[in-house]
Amino acid sequence: MKARLSLHRKAEEELYKLGQKVKGQFYDFSHYFRDNPDHPGLDLKPLKGDSRLFRAKISPDFRALLAPIGVGDDGIPRWLVLAVRDRKDVYEHLQVAVNRVTGAIEFVDLSVVGDSALRRAGIALPTMPDAGKPTPATTTKKPALTAQPLLAGYSSELLLELGVAQPLIPVALAVTTEAELDSLLQDAPLLSKDILYALAAQMSLDEIREQIVAPVKVDEKPDLDDFAAAVERTPVTALDDEVRAVLEEGDFRAWKVFLHPAQARIAHMNYRGPARVSGGPGTGKTIVALHRVKHLVEQLPDGTDKPILLTTYTANLATDLRLRLASLLKPEQIARVDVTHIDQLAARVLGENTSPQHRKQRTTDQVALTELRQLLAELGETTWEAQFLFDEWEQVILGQAVTTRADYFRVRRAGRGRAVTRTERARIWSLLEQLTARLDKRGLETWGQAAERAARYETDRARRIEALDSDDSTGRRNLTYRYRHVVVDEAQDLRAAHWKMLRAMANPASPNDLFIAGDTHQRIYDHQVTLGPLGINIRGRSSRLTLSYRTTGQILDWALGILDTTHVPYDDLDDGTDALTGYRSVLRGPKPVQDGDVYPTFDAELAGLTTRLKAWRAALSVSKDGTPTDPTGRIAVCVADRDLVIRTIDHLTTAGLTCAELTKDGPHRTGEIHVGTMHRFKGLEYQNLAIIAASDGIIPRAAIHRYETDDPARYINELRKARSLLFVAATRARDTLAVTWHGTRSPLVPVRRDGRA
Repeated sequence: MKARLSLHRKAEEELYKLGQKVKGQFYDFSHYFRDNPDHPGLDLKPLKGDSRLFRAKISPDFRALLAPIGVGDDGIPRWLVLAVRDRKDVYEHLQVAVNRVTGAIEFVDLSVVGDSALRRAGIALPTMPDAGKPTPATTTKKPALTAQPLLAGYSSELLLELGVAQPLIPVALAVTTEAELDSLLQDAPLLSKDILYALAAQMSLDEIREQIVAPVKVDEKPDLDDFAAAVERTPVTALDDEVRAVLEEGDFRAWKVFLHPAQARIAHMNYRGPARVSGGPGTGKTIVALHRVKHLVEQLPDGTDKPILLTTYTANLATDLRLRLASLLKPEQIARVDVTHIDQLAARVLGENTSPQHRKQRTTDQVALTELRQLLAELGETTWEAQFLFDEWEQVILGQAVTTRADYFRVRRAGRGRAVTRTERARIWSLLEQLTARLDKRGLETWGQAAERAARYETDRARRIEALDSDDSTGRRNLTYRYRHVVVDEAQDLRAAHWKMLRAMANPASPNDLFIAGDTHQRIYDHQVTLGPLGINIRGRSSRLTLSYRTTGQILDWALGILDTTHVPYDDLDDGTDALTGYRSVLRGPKPVQDGDVYPTFDAELAGLTTRLKAWRAALSVSKDGTPTDPTGRIAVCVADRDLVIRTIDHLTTAGLTCAELTKDGPHRTGEIHVGTMHRFKGLEYQNLAIIAASDGIIPRAAIHRYETDDPARYINELRKARSLLFVAATRARDTLAVTWHGTRSPLVPVRRDGRA
C-alpha cells in the first residue's frame, strides 16, 4: 500500500446520492489509488484554484477531489477525499481551509451559489465550455444593491471571528432573500450554516457564541496551515469494505446517527452524577444518547458482560434504538449493551423475584378500568367516576410508588386538578384497595403495578449491596449493581416507579451513572415526575439543545403553532419549567401542505391520500442520477387511533400500495408505506409524512369536552396531551409534511397567517 484514503463527511453525502454503478467505480478507484496514487490512469493533478487540492479520475464521467493530509506513523502518505463530482462541475471554485474556530478541515464550492447573489458580492464565476478547462473566479465591481441585505448590520470581521468560512462571507453579506441564503448554505460547512441561519433568525450574538460557537471551539488557536493536525479534529471515515456496505444503504441511515460537533461535547463529557439533555424534536437527543452509549462502551474495562443499559418507554422505540446502535458499534461492543424497553426490564426483575406459582399476568389498563366500573356498580358508588379513580391510582398512587394509606394522605397530587379532602382520600384508598384485591384474585396486574413492584424489589437489592459495601468482613461479594451505566431515551414518559427501579440499578456513588434524554413538550402520557425526590439529582448537569437537524424550519414553525406554551407551562423533570426558547431549524424545505375543506368524508380523504403517496413514492424511487432506489420506510401515514389505521391500510392496499403497520415491536411485515397511530411514531423519523383525519372530535377526542366545566384542570391537562401528541406526530417529518382532515378541522391544527387552516 502506497497511500491511505479517508472520506470527508461531505464526500460521503455525495456518494450516498449516486447510483450503485458509480459507487462501485469509486471503490475500484480507491483500491487503485491506495496501491499507486501515481498510476497514469488516475490522472492525479493539482487544481488551479487551490494548489492544496487535487483531482483524480474515478471514471470517464466522475472525479474525486482530494487533499494530502500528511504522513502516518507507518510512513504511508494520507489523503482525504473531499468531494465526488461529475467531471463537468467547476472544480476550480472548491476552496479548502482549516476553520479558525473548530480547527477542522472544511471546504466551500461557490459554484452552487445563485448568480444574482454572486454578482452582488462582486464575484463572477467563469462559464464552462464542454471541452474547455475552467478558470479561477474573478472579482468584479459590485453593482448597486436593489434590496436590503438579509444580514445587514453584520461585518465580515464579525462573521470571520464567529467561524464562518471566509469564501462565503462576501456572498453571505450580499444575499437579500431566504432563497438566496438557502442556495448559499446548501453545501456549506456545518458551522457556517448554523451561524448564518441563526443570524438570519435574529438570534443574539451572545446566544450564538454560547450555543453554537462555544461547544465546538478548540482550546488552543489552531495552525491554519497544518492539515495533518486539522484532520484529527475532522470527522472522517477510513475507506474499507465495511464502509462500502454502509454507503450502499443510502444517506437516510447515516443521517439518523449523525452527531453534530455541538452534541458531541454532551455525549463525551465526564459527569460526576446523573446528567440530562433536553431539547425540541429533531435536536438530536436520541443521537446524543446513542453516541453516549458508544462513548461509554469504548471506556469499559474488559470482562464485564452487558454493563450498559439503554432503555426507553416502548418496545418499538427500543427496536429502533437497537437498529441505530448497529450503525455505530461493532458486534462485540453491542454485546456489552442491554437494549430493552422499560416495562420489559421491570418484567425481568419480577421474573427473578417471583416463584412461578405466584407470578401474575400483566393486563391492559382497559381491563382494569372495566373491573373498577363493575366494582363501583356493585357497591352503588356514585360519588366517584371510574376514570377519575383509575387516573388517581395510576398517576398518584402507582405513579409515585405510594404503598400505604398514610403516605397517600401526604402525597402531592400535582396536575390532578380536583382537590380531595382527607376523608375523600380515605374513601378513594379503600375503593382502590378493593380493586387491587379483585385483580389479585384473578392473577392479574397492570403494567403500572408491575413497575411499582419491580421498583421495590430493585430498591431492596440496592440496600443489600450498600450493606455489603459497608461491611469489610464479608469478603468477596457476589451481589453487585446490575449496570455500570444507564442511558434513558424519551425520559419524559417514564413513571416514578420506573425511575426508582433505574436509580437502584446503578451505583449512585459512581460517575456517569445515569444519562437522561427527554423533552416534556413531547409527553403523551400522564406520568409527571420530579426526579430529585427519587434520588436523581440533575442540578448543574443539564444541557439543552436548540438546533433541529431533522425537521425543516417550515415544518418546525407550523408545529410550534400547535403548542400553547403561553398559557400552559411544561416542567423540566426537576420542579422547574422547560421552554423551547431559541428552538429553530438549520434546514429549509417546502411549507407543510394543509387541506381538508375538500374532503367531506374519510373515504374522500383517503382517495386524496392515495394520490399523494403515489407521487411521493415515485419521487423517492429514483436517485438524482436516475438510478432506481427503494422508498421503503421513508414514507409514513399517521392517524389518531387504530381503527383508522386499519381502514387506511385496507384502502391503500386496495389501491396498489404496500403497507406495514407500526406496532409496539416496530413495523409489522414489509411494506413501502408505514402506517400507525400517533403514539407509535414517538422517536421515529420519516422523509415524507402524512397526518390524516386531523378532524375535530378525533384529535382531541370528543370525550374530553365533558371536563371543560366539571373539571377544568383535567380538561387543560387532556388538551395539553392532545397538543403534545399532534406536535410529536408533525415533527416526525424530515422533508415533507401534509396534514388533512375531513369534516371540521381540529382546533389544534394551526391557522396560517392568511387566516386559512
